[in-house]
Amino acid sequence: MTNATPLRRPASIECRTVLADGRLAVITASRRARANRADVKCAVPGSPALATRMQQVVRLARHTEARFDSREQVVLSLDRAPPDHDRGWELAAVLADRMVRGVWQPGPAPVAAHGWSDAWHQGTAVTGSGSAAAALARALPGTLVICGMAAGGAPAGTDVLALRHLGALTGHSDPSAAISTARAWFPLHSGGVHDSLAWVEVSVAPLPLAAQGWDEEETIAVPELNATGQLAIRQALAAARHFDGRALGRWRTVVRFSETRFQGSSYELALVMADRLARGREFVPRGRLIATGCSGAWHAGRVDAVQELGAKLALIALQAAPGDRILLPEGNISGEIADTVIADVNNAIRARGATMARIARIGMI
Repeated sequence: MTNATPLRRPASIECRTVLADGRLAVITASRRARANRADVKCAVPGSPALATRMQQVVRLARHTEARFDSREQVVLSLDRAPPDHDRGWELAAVLADRMVRGVWQPGPAPVAAHGWSDAWHQGTAVTGSGSAAAALARALPGTLVICGMAAGGAPAGTDVLALRHLGALTGHSDPSAAISTARAWFPLHSGGVHDSLAWVEVSVAPLPLAAQGWDEEETIAVPELNATGQLAIRQALAAARHFDGRALGRWRTVVRFSETRFQGSSYELALVMADRLARGREFVPRGRLIATGCSGAWHAGRVDAVQELGAKLALIALQAAPGDRILLPEGNISGEIADTVIADVNNAIRARGATMARIARIGMI
């Protein structure tokens, strides 16, 4: 019997890209022992916000991998800052992260890439510029040039690999086919002109057999929030799934928010409902599902009262649309708001073609 070829895991790797202004840039990825540090660290000269965005992109793209080993830290750096609103470097960052960890082994040729995606956590809809890919191919002969192409193909007359989804790197099917995504909306109330409805999006994919038995909270990624916010999301979802009985240990989960600058926990009911919709545990409304509520015992399915429900109700009634389903905690209704007020709000919501329900527990909607 012959030994299998050992996994090639370089200590560092480079992946080139082209910026919107035509300059060539290099993303360098290196790995080292985790030692209780963050799993991904990124650096961009003079742009900490862009470094944070790079970290989010890499973490989201890792969600599509069959198995992730978090015992090492990957450090990514971009040697020059791209122009504002330039996202063509995103694919290069994702590929550099995978190459340095040995997840993807392209061969001896150096790699250059250009592309971006609004769905890295699904590994799909990778888009790029054909002219940028052609410029890379001309400037870097002998280099494997990869360009995101959501539609069409590689530019004519160039040796460019068109990539529509990350699974194509290893000959797999589109990973988004196994991902279920749902959104729910919740009111953001600050007492000013910026009051609005924000959404929380939950994407779930089946856990591979090798990952069975992982701690539930470890399978939930919230890349856009700080450590405190991530912990709160993970604890709420893990507890609510415990209430389902057989929902634990089955999913890899990514949670995203349209707005991350919020306080309090009144978003929790929207989060739990989005998760239940994504996992097929609730009926999908004709329009949006709008909810406000929190809980001190999600493991029991209980929905608790929230603060400032009257103002939030006024905001919901103003922005409700036909087909929307609105969920409110029963605890507020019975003690804080008069029945006449609720009746008036309910009539206003019905006039807009939406419906409203008062709930004390999830799973009974």
